[in-house]
Amino acid sequence: MKLVKINDLFEVKNGNGFELINMEEVQNNEINSCNFISRTEKNNGISARVEIKEIEPFPSNTITVAVGGSVLSTFVQTEPYYTGFHIQILYPKKPYSEIEMQFYAYCIRKNKYRYNYGRQANKTLKDILIPEEIPTDWKNLDIKNINKTPIIKNEINFNTKNWINFNLSELFNISGSKTTPIQELEEFGLGKYPFITTQASNNGAEGFYDYYTENGNSITIDSAVFGYCSYQPENFSASDHVEKLIPKFNLDKYIGLFLVTILNKEQYRYNYGRKASQTRLKERGICLPSKSDKTPDWDYMRNYIKSLPYSINL
Repeated sequence: MKLVKINDLFEVKNGNGFELINMEEVQNNEINSCNFISRTEKNNGISARVEIKEIEPFPSNTITVAVGGSVLSTFVQTEPYYTGFHIQILYPKKPYSEIEMQFYAYCIRKNKYRYNYGRQANKTLKDILIPEEIPTDWKNLDIKNINKTPIIKNEINFNTKNWINFNLSELFNISGSKTTPIQELEEFGLGKYPFITTQASNNGAEGFYDYYTENGNSITIDSAVFGYCSYQPENFSASDHVEKLIPKFNLDKYIGLFLVTILNKEQYRYNYGRKASQTRLKERGICLPSKSDKTPDWDYMRNYIKSLPYSINL
């Protein structure tokens, strides 16, 4: 596969550098509005919906890349938008479909390990190497025809009335994971086992290699940044600052997805000065559906996830 530089396929431009605090935030359905893209790794980079100013927004079918902060958070934008600081815009030099644009966004994100808060991508983004040609299996993907069917057809009411607090250490054994350098993984070569890092996207996975150190069917938590949680169904390896929650109960992927959703709602508890350390995790509680005997209602959690649209794809 021939590799070329990003600026061979895309024109690289700087974003607006606007501050959200100086923008007029509006509701999603209001006219004369557009998305505001920041360096967040969540929600396709969208932080808010804002009123359009006299400056024309960037067009859809372009790619935004964070070159500072959450370095190389890369997303295809399907609507017009403004940007915050340290965002660069990629304009394709020839027409690409949405799935082809997603392929290139994916390739760029895979270079994140090359950067950190001391080594930004603002001057070197254009020189990152990406495939010149898009693999046939990517071109043939049809994201518009993904099955929306839930596993359970009956709607399950989401009611927090009977939820109670459980200590995480009651439910899990909490420990660290073995740190595996990316250079060591590259020696083993590509494979099926995810490499879990502290990134808050792509389920924490930076890539897939033919090596693992940790058992799957567990939950990982980033203890370096904002305490992002993800359920790991398969065996995996990990970077530093990745903690593990090993279940003391019969965990499956449906319960796992329910739990990480609840845990990620409380990321506000953590920041760069207050990490999700093992000590803090052992003292932390989680509010969950309970049965009459005050034990977690695992069946409710499992069936609720199964009742959601698209659950048949899990």
